Amino acid sequence: MKPRIIVPLVSAATVGALAVGGVAFMRSASHEDEMPTRAASSAGRPSVLSGRAASGNDPAQWQLPIEAYMPTEKQRRLIAGARDRLIDACMKEAGHEEWTPAPDLPTVGGKSLVDWRYGIHDAALAAERGYKPAAGEQEAHDRAAEDGAVDSAGGDETALKGCAEKADGTVTATQEAGLVQQISSDSFKASMKDPAVVKSFSAWSACMAKKGYTYKKPMDANDDVRFADPYHVSGEEKETAKADISCRDQNHVQQTWFDAEVALQDSAIKKNQKALHEVKKANDAAVARASAVSHR
Repeated sequence: MKPRIIVPLVSAATVGALAVGGVAFMRSASHEDEMPTRAASSAGRPSVLSGRAASGNDPAQWQLPIEAYMPTEKQRRLIAGARDRLIDACMKEAGHEEWTPAPDLPTVGGKSLVDWRYGIHDAALAAERGYKPAAGEQEAHDRAAEDGAVDSAGGDETALKGCAEKADGTVTATQEAGLVQQISSDSFKASMKDPAVVKSFSAWSACMAKKGYTYKKPMDANDDVRFADPYHVSGEEKETAKADISCRDQNHVQQTWFDAEVALQDSAIKKNQKALHEVKKANDAAVARASAVSHR
């Protein structure tokens, strides 16, 4: 049986990135790993709430300041679609009429940059799946991965690489700027040292201890090796996850953590405003090029 793919938690995804080590390629979401966890995430900038204006209890609707310098999910897909068109046309021109690219990989787990960034928060899902993504999402992802792993087109790897390089000359694959990645990663790491966050972690740990669980930090529960098997969700994992979310909610862990990161990112953005302005211009230019290709 093919190993199940569990996508790393958090961060900025690149939709439509090419993996041209083999003839068939996945139109997939790749992730900048900011911490070693098994939770999944598909990043895409939400459009509802922003920074300190975030309200409500659903982290999937929260937005960090650095996301203003990332392409939106819609823009990522526009760029990916434009590249797909260029590569497909190039492969046909190269004589590979039978060329059929692999399907998109369905989203698994988190639905935005912030969703699952600080761990699980859906009590209903946790009761059913513990710390793992919804079963239907994971199965759809695995099926698409299986399909993409098989070269059913009979294409040529050299031709594919050449077509990908040719597409780069018109529409470059979406990638988060190094500075954006750095700010996102640094703020996450630094936020865990914020006094308010440290206090909320301590309160969460004490709450878990009363329920019979010994963990110092929320991510310690998520990363418990006992829950590492992607094929099995034990009753113990489900009960732990439910207790975890209950203690998170009681001690406002997610909101406190998010607020700390917002402040850190606000400061970093202010210090790097000029460079980030250039990043935004580059993103806008990439979107404009992709739009031109899509409307040919």
